[in-house]
Amino acid sequence: MSDITVCCSRCGAEHSASVPQSVNVATDPDLKEKVRSGELFTWQCPHCGAANLLQVPFLYHDPNERLMLVLTDAPLGAEGLPEGYTGRIVRTVGDLIEKIKIFDAGLDDLVVEMCKFVTCQELKKDVPLRFVRTDGADAEMTFAYPEKGEMQLVAVGFNVYEDCAAILQRNPHIRSSALGLVTIDQAWLSRYFQ
Repeated sequence: MSDITVCCSRCGAEHSASVPQSVNVATDPDLKEKVRSGELFTWQCPHCGAANLLQVPFLYHDPNERLMLVLTDAPLGAEGLPEGYTGRIVRTVGDLIEKIKIFDAGLDDLVVEMCKFVTCQELKKDVPLRFVRTDGADAEMTFAYPEKGEMQLVAVGFNVYEDCAAILQRNPHIRSSALGLVTIDQAWLSRYFQ
């Protein structure tokens, strides 16, 4: 934990906040749920009571799953990731939470990003889909997206995931470009599919 000065988004008052820099969920499993819920990144202004979101560099490490997620706005090199690890760079707390949910569900984030692409094509909408959950193995995946000020949910059959996984298997150059510490999102995927 480190202390930083934060500014309330509502009243502008400055305060000191203790900010986590990293979590190892194997040694501190209680923090995993606080990261996953976003609670670890929120603070309440003691002056006006407004809830605020901390957007600070953060490392999420799950050695059991051989997973490292780095929340940062800074450009990072892809070197130095331990062998056998999956490493991802995320830009927002929401992106971090989504990646954790994807990996906790036992899914491949490359395949999920392709499922989002296919789903947007089917919906005939250019919307930012977020993975919400999957209902058991070989079941539907649920995505959410904002529309007219409300969150909409769309369920996608697991066959879409299987079809997208097969496409990636036939295109190994896509998977090889995801090695190391990289950002895997729709912008990354658009380099391969238009």
